Amino acid sequence: MRAMILAAGRGERMRPLTDRVPKPLLRAGGRALIEHQIDALARAGFAELVVNLGHLGARVRAALGDGSRYGVRILYSEEGERALETGGGILRALPLLGPGPFVAVNADVWTDYPYDRLTPPSPHLAHLVLVDNPPHHPAGDFALVGGEVAAAGAARLTFSGIGVYRPELFAGHAPGRFALAPLLRAAAARGQVSGERYGGRWMDVGTPERLAELDRLLGLLS
Repeated sequence: MRAMILAAGRGERMRPLTDRVPKPLLRAGGRALIEHQIDALARAGFAELVVNLGHLGARVRAALGDGSRYGVRILYSEEGERALETGGGILRALPLLGPGPFVAVNADVWTDYPYDRLTPPSPHLAHLVLVDNPPHHPAGDFALVGGEVAAAGAARLTFSGIGVYRPELFAGHAPGRFALAPLLRAAAARGQVSGERYGGRWMDVGTPERLAELDRLLGLLS
């Protein structure tokens, strides 16, 4: 499988930091956020990565290059300044991801989740990694019932931004700007999404405060 790192977002909640630095290149623990993801995927055996580019995308490309210094090959999917959101970005990148299942992870997530445990979802269209709800997202996103994801349920968990997808999930959808979540909810309602709960370290690095929190954590772990 190939893996995609979603890195095109504007990072509005990170402003003013992202006025001059693309969010994936913000640093914690002495490294850019996206480098933590690249290293984790490389350690798990992913040799070919796709990175989508939006806001200040040329700076991301210049920083990462062809990926050789990380032991991977990086391909780029250009979206321009007005990024296509999660769903539209993945749909645009499908030709680079190949005909089979692929992994997609958010660039602004840090975790110790072992990516080598991810396998193609069968017979489902997607497999999602869910985590306990953080304080900033107490309502969660999806329920997990017997290994399957449901759009509604009593004990909702938060989508971690880590998933495995089949291209068929996007079949028939017109290109353009759209979110991934509605596609996942529709597929879950049809029983086509599996999932797992991960109880290890995970952080959505969405604000300057959480970036500073991650920097402190990585300092303690180093």
